[in-house]
Amino acid sequence: MKKIILLFILVIVSSNIKGQQCGIQARDLFYAVIDGHVDNVWNGVDMIKGFTGKDVIIGFTDWGFDYTNPVFYDTTMTNYRILRAWDQYRQAGPAPEGFTYGTELTGKDVLLQAQCDTSNVYGYGYHGTHVASIAAGAGAGTSYKGVAYEADLLFVSIAVDEQAILDAFLWMYKVAQEEQKRLVVNMSWGLYYVGNMDGTGRVAQVIDSLSTLGVVFVSSAGNNGEKYFHLSHTFSEENDTLKSWISFAEGGGDARWGQSVSMINSPNTSFTFGLQISNSNNETVACSPYYDTELGNYDIDTFLIVNTTDTIFYNAFIEKSNPYNNRPQARFRVKTNKYRNGLIVTSQSGDFHAWNLIELSNGVGNWGANFDSRGMPGWSSGDNRYGIGAPAHIDCVISVAAHVTEKRNPIGANSGGYIASFSSYGPTIDQRMKPEISAPGYLVIASVSSFTQEQISSSVTVNFEGRTYKFVGLSGTSMSSPFVAGVVALMLQANPYLTPVQVKEILTQTAYSDLYTERSGTERFGYGKVQAYNAVLKALETIGIANFETAKTRLTVFPNPGVDIVYISAQANLRPIMLEVYDISGRQLQKQFIYSGVNTLDMKSFTAGCYIMKFSDGKKSWFKKWIKN
Repeated sequence: MKKIILLFILVIVSSNIKGQQCGIQARDLFYAVIDGHVDNVWNGVDMIKGFTGKDVIIGFTDWGFDYTNPVFYDTTMTNYRILRAWDQYRQAGPAPEGFTYGTELTGKDVLLQAQCDTSNVYGYGYHGTHVASIAAGAGAGTSYKGVAYEADLLFVSIAVDEQAILDAFLWMYKVAQEEQKRLVVNMSWGLYYVGNMDGTGRVAQVIDSLSTLGVVFVSSAGNNGEKYFHLSHTFSEENDTLKSWISFAEGGGDARWGQSVSMINSPNTSFTFGLQISNSNNETVACSPYYDTELGNYDIDTFLIVNTTDTIFYNAFIEKSNPYNNRPQARFRVKTNKYRNGLIVTSQSGDFHAWNLIELSNGVGNWGANFDSRGMPGWSSGDNRYGIGAPAHIDCVISVAAHVTEKRNPIGANSGGYIASFSSYGPTIDQRMKPEISAPGYLVIASVSSFTQEQISSSVTVNFEGRTYKFVGLSGTSMSSPFVAGVVALMLQANPYLTPVQVKEILTQTAYSDLYTERSGTERFGYGKVQAYNAVLKALETIGIANFETAKTRLTVFPNPGVDIVYISAQANLRPIMLEVYDISGRQLQKQFIYSGVNTLDMKSFTAGCYIMKFSDGKKSWFKKWIKN
């Protein structure tokens, strides 16, 4: 299995949830749901009833789950809502059917006996519990109630392995099918060297496939908005050279290993790279060889000797041409040392990008560190753009930025509402808009795992079944992502027939703008701030894909799957129907009228994959999936 490195996205732990952090009072879930207009959905304002996420499953890929936490019961703390958990680290068995590792925990009794997930790359953490509490916690008698507080829950404590992540998605889908309920998957983690930074790759392929089957994926956009960790250069001539100093991130403690630099160039355009070591006087004391992507796929694991006494370890993983996008790419890892480390890159052409992230010895780490010119002629500094990593950069994934909850104080003036400084900048390197939407993500108060080894103080606690459970304020797009996942659950309860394309379209169409979104722009906020009430109203008005079944006697699409030509047969005397064809990301690719009889569609220019056909007769719409082989 291909090894990857993950990081949960988390910025601040408030030492006192009633206190201040950076001069701003903690924003609890009570105010966050008002910011996102969730309270109107709960109360069913101008609706036939209120919506709370009931009969929708939210799945969480994370670490630090507390199965005993009372927020995972209903509001009366009697009905348990965790359906199952898969701890991929627990070796007591049994593994889920069809898999050979980890332990599947099914039902209340088994989950309560297990208590929490086992120690993993974060020891006994707390992050997953906090994330799930925001999306679907029932509050345990406090005001800190999550967005979809009656949703059912699935937890996967994911191993740091690409296949393990994909297995988690497939397992969740299997469970949702068995339960016959819609599934939303929240991913409050991010990375910059799995798949490709243009949103392609194996993970993207599996997520796209599951999306066509109805799974809605939501992801944190990243927390590197304040880091100048991105480097770009357009090579235009022979011997063109890019030079920049690799800063080493602070933090990580004893687990800090060094830095990881991910690099990518334009399709079919090779590049070379190497390491220049200098002392504090900027005198070069050692240089690595130059490594050329044109030489094929290969790995390097070696070291440099400086002044006969110092050893600098580094390694590289090089790919000549990625099969999903034909781009050359490399990951260059340098162990922490006392010298200045310069990245030297050459190419004759191409739009080159690189990202500088911390590397921890336990196999995780994902916060950025600057690229720096140090004021030297010919050397380049980094920027904080193009900061959306995997899985948020995948087309069908809803990528969520973080803003500070807007809160009205006693004298009537508003505070907050602006983008969180840590929230990562878009767009993607292929210029797609990311993130798509923003939600509250600064010092959001929710429950954490009672089994964590971390020392966390709290002013609000709940005692339940002999244990004490803390509520603390955490910041990050890890917190804004589950907020939107909860909103999606509300939408799917209101209309279980919405496709993932429709869900994303509705969220972006109903997002609201204000002074802050206009000031910071789409590269921070996307289409704007999430507006749950309008999104649910729109969901109620939208005809979902299941409605195609009622119209199949009127229209037939064949063959499906197909290749180049598709035939649409319409019954006699049927008035003209508008057909729109969308890809899985929601982009309209074709539009034409369908008339009585057999209509021919030329799909030769379409790449292999899944497409959505939208049929409209002026009064209602219905949808059909079409697969091109």
